[in-house]
Amino acid sequence: MPEDAKRKAASKAVQVAQKQFERDSKAAREARRKAFAQAQKEGLSLRDIGELVGLDRSRVGQIIRGD
Repeated sequence: MPEDAKRKAASKAVQVAQKQFERDSKAAREARRKAFAQAQKEGLSLRDIGELVGLDRSRVGQIIRGD
């Protein structure tokens, strides 16, 4: 395979991997937000949730609000 074709293929692979990462990251953030919100709805405090996952309660609140 010529060097230019290898570079083009590698560039395409990087772009595809980045797009997949962004999709997966967005889905993971939304799943976390929903789980935190559900836990709060079921009676856990922001502090409780934060202690479970190693985050400050203010950060947990930001996540639930979508900040």
